[in-house]
Amino acid sequence: MNQADLSKLVSALRIAVKPKPKLFSSPEGPAGRLKKLSATVTALVKYERIELNYPRAEEAQGYAERLISDAIRNGDCHKHTMEMADYWLNEKQLVHKLFKVLVPRYQNYNSSFTRLVRGPTTYPGYYAGTAILELKGNPFPPLKPETHNYHYWLHNVLLEEAKKEFRSAREERNAGTTESVTAES
Repeated sequence: MNQADLSKLVSALRIAVKPKPKLFSSPEGPAGRLKKLSATVTALVKYERIELNYPRAEEAQGYAERLISDAIRNGDCHKHTMEMADYWLNEKQLVHKLFKVLVPRYQNYNSSFTRLVRGPTTYPGYYAGTAILELKGNPFPPLKPETHNYHYWLHNVLLEEAKKEFRSAREERNAGTTESVTAES
């Protein structure tokens, strides 16, 4: 039986998308909620790093990931992809940025295109906290320092060898005391 390859029909997102959307209030109802999400995705593409409340950032991350993955897979000649870019990006010059800057940047990425970092909690303040949503590879300094392997630095190697010598000397000393105790008995 001939079946279509599902991965070509549905974009494979590289982030975990919650099945139930986050609830954040909007006095304008569902249309206002989508307007806020559209403004968030637009700001993310424009500034490449934004700070906002966590529920909105978490949900906007999924929409931004989907928009970028569709743009990479289908290109700017695909009608549906252009309609989605037109819907999610309120400023039309950002459509060009999506296809001319972001698509070449993320063409060979194997991981997600965005990073979501929890911001500092303020007391008293909004209970859900703030978050920083950013596109990977942006020109800003990193939020978290990169973890380095300090295991092979000289002083760490010397300390590790000193620990081994100390443990072996302690084991010999303990073995000597147990032999003297058994000999006296």
